[in-house]
Amino acid sequence: MHGIQLHIVDYALLSIYFVFVLGIGFALKRSTKTSADFFLSGRAIPAWIAGLAFISANLGAQEVIGMAASGAKYGIMTSHFYWVGAIPAMVFVGIFMMPFYYGSKARSVPEYLKLRFDEKTRAFNAVSFAVMTVFSSGISMHVLAKLLEQILGFNYHLCIAVSAAIVLVYIFLGGLTSAIYNEVLQFFLIVLGFAPLVFLGLKSVGGWEGLTAKLNTVATSRGFAPGTWTESWAHMNSSTANPMGVEWFGMAMGLGFVLSFGYWCTDFLVVQRAMAANSMSAARRTPLIAAVPKMLFPALVILPGMIAIALNQEIGSFLPKDQAGNIDYNMTVPVMLARFFPSGILGVGITALMASFMSGMAGNVTAFNTVWTYDLYQSYIKPGQSDQHYLRMGHIITVVGILLSIACAYVANKFNNIMDMLQLVFGFVNAPLFATFLLGMFWKRATGHGAFFGLLSGTLAAALHHGLTLPVGAVAGIKGGWLCGGHVLHTYPVEMAQNFWAAIYAWSACFIVTIIVSLVTARNKNDEELRGLVYSLTPRIKEEGLVWYKQPAVLAVIVLLAAIALNIIFW
Repeated sequence: MHGIQLHIVDYALLSIYFVFVLGIGFALKRSTKTSADFFLSGRAIPAWIAGLAFISANLGAQEVIGMAASGAKYGIMTSHFYWVGAIPAMVFVGIFMMPFYYGSKARSVPEYLKLRFDEKTRAFNAVSFAVMTVFSSGISMHVLAKLLEQILGFNYHLCIAVSAAIVLVYIFLGGLTSAIYNEVLQFFLIVLGFAPLVFLGLKSVGGWEGLTAKLNTVATSRGFAPGTWTESWAHMNSSTANPMGVEWFGMAMGLGFVLSFGYWCTDFLVVQRAMAANSMSAARRTPLIAAVPKMLFPALVILPGMIAIALNQEIGSFLPKDQAGNIDYNMTVPVMLARFFPSGILGVGITALMASFMSGMAGNVTAFNTVWTYDLYQSYIKPGQSDQHYLRMGHIITVVGILLSIACAYVANKFNNIMDMLQLVFGFVNAPLFATFLLGMFWKRATGHGAFFGLLSGTLAAALHHGLTLPVGAVAGIKGGWLCGGHVLHTYPVEMAQNFWAAIYAWSACFIVTIIVSLVTARNKNDEELRGLVYSLTPRIKEEGLVWYKQPAVLAVIVLLAAIALNIIFW
């Protein structure tokens, strides 16, 4: 891989971006006076800003680098992470979940669990979520450090230190509001930075028809049928017929239901953005507004990967190899930037990557400090303190979160496929949590004991599955098989298939155990206490006086029809 040579104009664009980001933090510091301002932006964010921040919080370095890598490795099937694994869940969040979150004024997902179930359920989730956000933040930090090391020639340790310092400064200055406005800025930078990359890349391979022909060669050279890299559903009758190694049920249940709903409905990183909206109506519209650009993002983040693997097939050594001699898919984006971007535009591309990284880091760290301060520190360590005390703790734990992220970045340095690792983490945390939420929202008989032991069982089921299975070609250890000394019960074609089934087992175990334990234990909340927390006990919201295009139900139908159309077009 050839290094990227930056010129004065590129450095100028990078400098302007960082000055602007830090300037936002300084400007917002004056209005960040209470813990509510720092953690929830004082609930004064307009719907369109909250909507873009909702999608941008999910558009970190992990998605930009990971989805491009997956586009090269799996082809158009990666679009399932959007059209199947995001849009339906985002609609569900807007229509059903936001009235519960926003109406209860819960400041975090664990706090909602306390209101619906009990203290131990909240504590279990708060701890697991804190671990997940720090690990996720560390992956973002690692990805950026590797990018800078490869494309700019900086020392890896220096890259880690500089990036951590910048994120720390602007979160410290402005809290969630700072993170939200920076996320909106980076949303536009991603679009401006990657749209030219797609255009230039497509032009070089002869447009969509030329790309399709080249990807058919990629598919047949790897033992798959022509069209495997350009058709999303046609080759899902068997797990051996497609590069993702999963059949339609594993995809629909594992990704389309468990992982996607588990992520979008229960991950405070994304829900926090909608809760910052200035009204219930705006909060409900937030994920629906965000679903529109989300549907189109495969063109920006997956297509470059598909172009890269086509060029790799044609040229022979377009993508670099890792130490094991396999294609290093994680380097897809920097290789494409080096190939197609001239000076100036290259600065925009690099700045877009930096913005992407800032979003991933900031989103996870702000969610981490909120959950720690409200759900662990205030509840169990120092209850009854002043608001200023908790604001100071928020600042302190932000520093701690950054330091823990640095440690996790060095752990992530041991992995070569960030998207596979991320989905594994989500399977452990979000999959069982979604089963708990589903029963808690729609079954008033679910008890606190049921929820707690359900979550515990789901997490243990994910661990058991991981310990007894292994992807093809992997060594027992980090990727599985650690429970039986390498003598696994099942071998999956690739890591992603293993992740989808881990999520299915985790969700199923939590769902079943929660029901059984709830039936044999007494209810700990009466109907009055559950009002506004269980669907059957909550008054229906009437959106009166809203024009048709602002009504959540109308927006939801439009979004779902568009997602169905995209699935059919690329079937």
